[in-house]
Amino acid sequence: MNGVVFDFDGVLADSEGISADAWIDAMAVYGLEVAEADIEACLGLGSRDTYAYFAAKGELSPYLQVLAEVDERRQARYRTDLEGFPDAIEAARALAMVGVPLAIASTSSRENLDLKLDVLDLRRYFEVTVAGDEVANPKPAPDLYQVAVERLAIDASTSVAIEDTTVGADAAAAAGLRTVIVDRMGLPTGAHTVVSEIDADMLLLWLGRL
Repeated sequence: MNGVVFDFDGVLADSEGISADAWIDAMAVYGLEVAEADIEACLGLGSRDTYAYFAAKGELSPYLQVLAEVDERRQARYRTDLEGFPDAIEAARALAMVGVPLAIASTSSRENLDLKLDVLDLRRYFEVTVAGDEVANPKPAPDLYQVAVERLAIDASTSVAIEDTTVGADAAAAAGLRTVIVDRMGLPTGAHTVVSEIDADMLLLWLGRL
């Protein structure tokens, strides 16, 4: 059996700007000015790797304290400002309606992922969700996708992963999935297949179901 595994931030939800703003505001407390290049360097990374990136630029409080400061900021924005990407949500709905197994593999913590799923009312479409704090190694390691494939009980070699960054796409490819990047930001995409939007019929064709 095959299926589709979605990244969350930047694929299903327009949340990366919210998270970036939270890091910018939190780092300002420590006297660090965050440039656009810093944001791009951290796209697709988990919170621990993002913390390590900024900790190399200045003196920060311990990781868990900084994470709490960032989460306080971004969770408040998730509740009021979070929006989904219509193409991805419609594709997930259409795939679920015809019985395609669906999962999410996200570097977000379980707390943040659950909050965003509830705000956007997306739980109904996904049989499996895997969060970044539930695996040993974050993207670009394949752990998140390997767990998603195992829990969804699908064949990775005939399934598809949807990402928006090369970090995530590399992780999915390392787990053996056919990987496509939806180009939301015009960033480099490496050797991966690129689409401008997510379409259910396109995915069904790739899965051999059309």
